[in-house]
Amino acid sequence: MGGTVCRPVDTGCRHCLSRRVVPVTVQALIDAARLRHLRIATAESCTGGLVAGALTAIAGSSEVFERGFVTYSNEAKIELLGVDPELIAEHGAVSSEVAVAMAMGALENSLADIAVAITGVAGPGGGTPDKPVGLVHMACAGVDREDVDPETGLDFGWCSQYEFRFGDVGRDAVRDYSVRQALRLLLDPILMQGSEPDPTDEPE
Repeated sequence: MGGTVCRPVDTGCRHCLSRRVVPVTVQALIDAARLRHLRIATAESCTGGLVAGALTAIAGSSEVFERGFVTYSNEAKIELLGVDPELIAEHGAVSSEVAVAMAMGALENSLADIAVAITGVAGPGGGTPDKPVGLVHMACAGVDREDVDPETGLDFGWCSQYEFRFGDVGRDAVRDYSVRQALRLLLDPILMQGSEPDPTDEPE
């Protein structure tokens, strides 16, 4: 879709300084999106398509999963998602600014209603004092079909950014934690768009 405008991003990053990951089932996410007729897109760097893989592993996911972008290189981020190369040069590929641009680019270049983006340092190498192994930036962005600018016809949307520090726990663990958090970041705003109960909640 074209013409999505994102409102200002949350100024404060949310940190995950422990290794605890909020559990969420992919089936719950698929069901919640289906109930609300929402389509999902993903833009992944360090996870290399694992979020898209988790979603498409569920039968019936084609009803809600619109497309996925695996943009591992800077060139891919620029060419496929429209990330400004100057943004990468100034902040680096692993940054909140680039994560936000990736999420917005996924919306701009798809028919999705909500998108999640991931960029990070999975390790074992590549870390620096400022950007250590285990640092992962994510962004989740969406469109608001009910908030359309009458003059431009653009869908004004929302975008939130997140920073996670999983630590040097191993490449596989960083990627796994990232996937789980990305699924949660998709589910939360989807649930807010309706009055249905959280499908991950179990009756007492």
